[in-house]
This record gives sequence, structure tokens and C-alpha cells, in this order.
Amino acid sequence: MATSFGALCTDFYINHKLAVKMDLPADRETVLQLFDRVRNDQPNMRKFRRYPDELALESSRHEGTYQWLALRDNNVRSGYVNPDSLDVAYSLHQLILKLAPYYLSVSPLDVDYLELMFGFDFETNANQHEVVYEALFADSPLASLLTLDNNKPIDVQPIFGISLSERCDLQAFFEVKTSTSVGQIRRNKFRTEPLSVFLTIRRMGAVDSVDDLVEHFATLRHFAEQLASERVVPDLIGPINRVLTSSA
Repeated sequence: MATSFGALCTDFYINHKLAVKMDLPADRETVLQLFDRVRNDQPNMRKFRRYPDELALESSRHEGTYQWLALRDNNVRSGYVNPDSLDVAYSLHQLILKLAPYYLSVSPLDVDYLELMFGFDFETNANQHEVVYEALFADSPLASLLTLDNNKPIDVQPIFGISLSERCDLQAFFEVKTSTSVGQIRRNKFRTEPLSVFLTIRRMGAVDSVDDLVEHFATLRHFAEQLASERVVPDLIGPINRVLTSSA
């Protein structure tokens, strides 16, 4: 894995979503034509699968690296797990943005929002709520809320959102997602599961032309890379990694 972000965690992935207001066409011919066109450009993506409420085109998993495209009623999503570079992942998402509006008849007014997410997974068999508490809250005023009478924290999953524009139509969200259940805490036995950190950049609202989607995606890329480097790595990933390393 060549990305510097990927070196910080067990798995690093870049996901994209184009959400629309009206249901997308789901007839056999339209979906297969889109998937065939994507496969022509991404020959590794040759697995066609049907999930509840979702049709997907996926690649095989090779040493933890894989790509996917998924269609639901009102959104098109794609993802690249453990890419060799950021540009490799971006190329997949840009391809979807160029093709999907035409194959799926998406109009500029139909666009609800465009989203880019950086995901960082840390495999651990610890109580993930305690890890997040120690990493992010132990030295803060919130610590007293989570340590009443020496009780153990059972749900520590912070999410914060900020505006990146005066109109608040460009937004960023920082989220920490845990997998540890109350049952595991009660038994003091923890499965090895991912503790996840998400950075999501979202542009709300319609566009002037569907051809502008790739340009808007470039804006999302810029903010995602900047905030990941300047905020997420030093203020979320760094503290979490230190706690995980010290408790290993």
C-alpha cells in the first residue's frame, strides 16, 4: 500500500457517493450497460452481485485491495480499498461521475449531494470505547461524564461537523465509529474488529450541469486531503494509534 494514509492504519479506503432526489432507473438493460462500460475501463471489476436493495459490481480481493460500484434507488456509490495511490482511487470515482449521469438519466436539478469519504480502520481486540475515551477525552472536561463512580464507558462514538463555506453547502464531518458491543464489555471478552475513523466532505444541492460534477469532485478532493493531513491524522488517528500501541 503506497499511500501515506494507508501506512497509518490496517485498512484505508476512499468512498464516493452521488445522491439524487428521484429514484434511479433499475431496469436490466440500463444497469448492465453501465456496468459493462465500467468494466471496460476497470477490467478487474467483473463480479456482478445482488444484495438487498442494491446491485453491485466488484473486483476480486487481492492482498486486501479491491474496488466496488453499487446502485441503490437514490444513489450511486463507489469505493476503493487500500489503493496504491490517491489518484488511482480518484480515477474510479471520476469515471463513475462521468458515466452514471448519462446511463442513469440524472439531471442537474436531480442532484441532492456529492460526497467523498476517507476511511481509516484499525483492527483491535480491545474495548474500543475505552480506547476512544483515553485517546480523545481523558484529559478534557468531558472526562467526568464518562467516568462516574469508575463505571466503564459503553458508547463513545463522537461525530463533529463543520461548514467549509458561508452558505453551509460545503460541509465536513469527522466521525469515530466503534464495534465493541455491551455484551463484550459485560463478558470482558473482545473480538478483533475494526475501530473506524471517517472524514466525509459533502457538497449539498443541485448543479448547473452534470458535466460539472467532476469539477466539484476536485473541490472535495482538495478539502479531504487538507483536512486529513492537518486535522484527522494529528488530532484523531495519532492519539488513537498511541493508545492502541501502549495497550498492545
